Amino acid sequence: MTTLAPPAARFTDLLAAEWIKMRSLRSTYWALGAGALAVIAFNANAARVDAGDHPRFDPSQRDSVVELALRDAFTDGSAMILLLAVASIGAVTVVGEYATGMIRTTFAAVPDRRAVMAAKVTLVAAVMTVYGALVAGVSFASTQAILSTRGAGVPIGHPGAFRVVAASALLAPVGALAGMALGALIRHSATTMVATTAVLLLIPAFITDRYRWTAAVRHAQPINAWSRLVDIDYGHSPYTLVPRYQATVAGGWTTYAAWAAVAAVVTVLSVDRRDV
Repeated sequence: MTTLAPPAARFTDLLAAEWIKMRSLRSTYWALGAGALAVIAFNANAARVDAGDHPRFDPSQRDSVVELALRDAFTDGSAMILLLAVASIGAVTVVGEYATGMIRTTFAAVPDRRAVMAAKVTLVAAVMTVYGALVAGVSFASTQAILSTRGAGVPIGHPGAFRVVAASALLAPVGALAGMALGALIRHSATTMVATTAVLLLIPAFITDRYRWTAAVRHAQPINAWSRLVDIDYGHSPYTLVPRYQATVAGGWTTYAAWAAVAAVVTVLSVDRRDV
């Protein structure tokens, strides 16, 4: 009697399985919720401070009130918090299974390892895109509402406002995918978290734009690409030092796409690099 082999798992089935894993972890809700509250509160506080200082602004500062409103919509500090939070969550989706040994069960049920990792990448990218959009959208709405009490807020339709929200929202999936890639390569919780912080935040802070090649490396970092994308009046702000080698908006979007694509490929392919 011939025994028929069980049918291969469909990709939609793998997505459903990964979704169950993600939403069944209580830590996921805590991490997402705490990260969102921290980012929104950080931005709202910046808007509150500027709204309070608005009556004391000198004429040159009042001329830059629109740029100030867009900077308060998503501040540098909140971008760092968001990037670190989503990268950690992305890393945990991979490292967590290796740490508990569940990955062996997963691969025993689905021998196609790359398909499993591709499902993880797809789900994390989708969830983090929605998450980033919600956080960036709420941050923009809350900060502009606060600044509007001084007549300094801007609508989402104002030139450059949507780009600020979009760049801030898409920083979430880019950071999460980068965290997944590091987790897939390192496969150790503590080491992955240290590496994630170093790669995404610490190293970019020490790269200067003094030379053309160092400027190119600097512009190729996600956090610096975000800074360029949200800097609407690049080179015209009285509060910003114009870089010697300026980045471009197209370069910022390209950096986002390159990091997401490379991180996804590394995550999927590294699963065959060594056994669990």
